[in-house]
Amino acid sequence: MEVTLREKEADDWVYRGEGAANLVLAYIGSCPAFFRKVMRIRKAPRNDSVTEIRTSPSALTAHERLLWKDVDELIASSDHEVSSQLFVLHVMKPLLGSKYVDAGMHVKVSRGFLESIEKNVICQRPAGRVDTAQLDMHCDYVLLMSDHSIFTHGNLESSPCISVEIKPKCGFLPVSRFVSEETAIKKRVTRFEMHQALKLHQGEISLLSEYNPLDLFSGSKERIHKAINDLFTTPQNNFRVFMNGSLIFGGLGGGAEDTNLCIAKAFEGALMSIIQADDGLCTENFLTLVAEAAHKSGVLDRLLEVQKLDDVDIEGAIHAYYDITRQQCMVCTELNEEQMKVYTPLHSVSLDESLRVVKDYLIAATVKDCSLMICFRPRKEGDLGSVCNNIYLESTKQTFDFKVYFIDLDMKRMSKMEEYYELDKKIVSCYSEMIKMDQGRTEVKNQ
Repeated sequence: MEVTLREKEADDWVYRGEGAANLVLAYIGSCPAFFRKVMRIRKAPRNDSVTEIRTSPSALTAHERLLWKDVDELIASSDHEVSSQLFVLHVMKPLLGSKYVDAGMHVKVSRGFLESIEKNVICQRPAGRVDTAQLDMHCDYVLLMSDHSIFTHGNLESSPCISVEIKPKCGFLPVSRFVSEETAIKKRVTRFEMHQALKLHQGEISLLSEYNPLDLFSGSKERIHKAINDLFTTPQNNFRVFMNGSLIFGGLGGGAEDTNLCIAKAFEGALMSIIQADDGLCTENFLTLVAEAAHKSGVLDRLLEVQKLDDVDIEGAIHAYYDITRQQCMVCTELNEEQMKVYTPLHSVSLDESLRVVKDYLIAATVKDCSLMICFRPRKEGDLGSVCNNIYLESTKQTFDFKVYFIDLDMKRMSKMEEYYELDKKIVSCYSEMIKMDQGRTEVKNQ
């Protein structure tokens, strides 16, 4: 799109939410080119200084250009935001399916536009997000894409839609032989459950979630329904619901509070305009609708397949990372001779094999952290079919059109590999400590 957004256009964009890396805005102006679009703007840490990405003639580091050497468009990009869009277009879209991925397009913006947006949205952002990050004023481009919380065609007043955003997280247990004896619990307990313990310890959440990603990815309608119910009970930052593009359940830019009676009642009331059920049954029917769509669409199978590209776990991938960067392997320096024998094969493979291991790990990291957007629209009597997928909800005698998209498919930086390794150790350690404490309390109680 040959246009530069300037300061005067900033008031046409309103805060929709944010994650760790990006802030999302929705368009409310009158320009047809931006109608039913959202904009994603990169954030930067408040203590950020000029980084390698900004000073390099390429958006990628030298090692990343080696890693993605098979994607010519990506390694030629000189702008970080453009490279993110190219990553989605040329890497994630072929893996997840073109009908489920919207790569969007980049739009040039002025610094005045970014400064005005920063000023306009600061009061709406969660305090914790404001403290840690601001908009990246070095951005030349932002990402523009369709608003997947609504249908792109049709009148919202006469044909309202409701959508759910789910962050599924990792849907399998690692079987890699590179998982050490000390961390073997990873082969029995999901990463999500273990991470909950760390988040509780750090005060990020107030209640451990019952959600188990293995339920969502199981292929069983009953287990998928259980997963959706558990996400609704403790949404945190993993479950949000929008009505005609406006948030009606969940948190805007951080974790949401657990679903209490007041929240549940308000949500039930909001659903009554779409779900034709008796008062008190709308929520139950909506969660059934979500579970049915997740099962019928088949997208969870696609997602799981790409997640499983990580076939060595971070405990294996970190060794390949050190070989690519030609640094001394800091992990091996902490191992005894017997332990090192396990990882010696990783340090003996070709450079191309090391590149494959790290590349597949980073692609898997992207899809372990992405979101799934499912949008529904009730079909009216007399409608002569639709090109959309549809679900008949037996309990309410309604037919719903639905569409599914993957969002937040950001490229993970290779420079984060050591950080991923340290976080993994921290998560396992905290969970193991929690289990020991629980066992200790149980033993005392039984004495």
